[in-house]
Amino acid sequence: MAKSANQKMKLILLMDYLLENTDEEHPVSMKNILDYLASNGINAERKSIYDDVETLRTYGIDIILNKGKGNTGYFVGSRDFELAELKMLVDAVASAKFITESKSRELILKLEKKASKYDAGQLQRQVYVAGRAKSFNESIYYIVDDIHKAMRHNCKIEFNYMEWSVDKKLVAKRNGKKYVVSPWLLMWNDGNYYLVAFDDESSIMKHYRVDKIKSLKINDIPRTGAVESKKINPAQYTNVNFSMYGGKIENVTLLMDNSLAGVMLDRYGTDIPMVKVDDNHFRTHINVCVSSQFFGWLCGLEGKAQITEPKEVKEQFREFLRKLVDNE
Repeated sequence: MAKSANQKMKLILLMDYLLENTDEEHPVSMKNILDYLASNGINAERKSIYDDVETLRTYGIDIILNKGKGNTGYFVGSRDFELAELKMLVDAVASAKFITESKSRELILKLEKKASKYDAGQLQRQVYVAGRAKSFNESIYYIVDDIHKAMRHNCKIEFNYMEWSVDKKLVAKRNGKKYVVSPWLLMWNDGNYYLVAFDDESSIMKHYRVDKIKSLKINDIPRTGAVESKKINPAQYTNVNFSMYGGKIENVTLLMDNSLAGVMLDRYGTDIPMVKVDDNHFRTHINVCVSSQFFGWLCGLEGKAQITEPKEVKEQFREFLRKLVDNE
């Protein structure tokens, strides 16, 4: 009976063996295959392996027979993910601040299974998760899933929103009073995951760091803010909100040094207006939430960008700089 059960597993074991142990530089011989199957209690003949390989090819696995001298054998050629693609995905997982260190390692291990064991070693060496700024919220997967569920069923959600205290502890904001909002969008910005939701109390759209959401519950109350949600363009939203800091949206005119052309195009894309002023400067207009983060970004441009309009924003920037200098 056991032998019969093992025989039924032959095709699956062969597939797993080839996927894990072979690539173009590491083919396996027929003897390797037969020995592996024998170690799993399966006695097979060469002819049956030929038939199994053809079955796996029909199934869609790219099994190639290398007949080169000194390197003869079978290997899996193309896969669902190329090694370069896996490296990119692994780096994205490791860099994502909203994924905890332990969850990052779990995901990377799963991604490694999409490569041969030889390429998996390259993935391990490519990225270092330890020491990076990471979330401590191990429930984030379930929170994201519940937010999607609430959006799918058109329901409001309630939750505690956490913040760090000076003694490095996460404490609930508003003395633990629940936030009740209508979820409309999830977006990733600067390594963090954000919920964009309509807040009835202020009648505006707000955003929340998902990794700081705790004790989320889906309500049976229908969502509000449908009209406001339709006005959101995700790409523009992240451009307008510097580091996802809110504020009053203003159309700001900037006079910029030509050396900053790449900076503006990288952030806002090629649709941004750029009008030549002289041989060294251009003028542009951007919609932006006027905030300390926006002013901090301007400071980082080392005086090569000047606000020319509106005057109110120019004065706010001056006040921001005065406070920095005077330490008020």
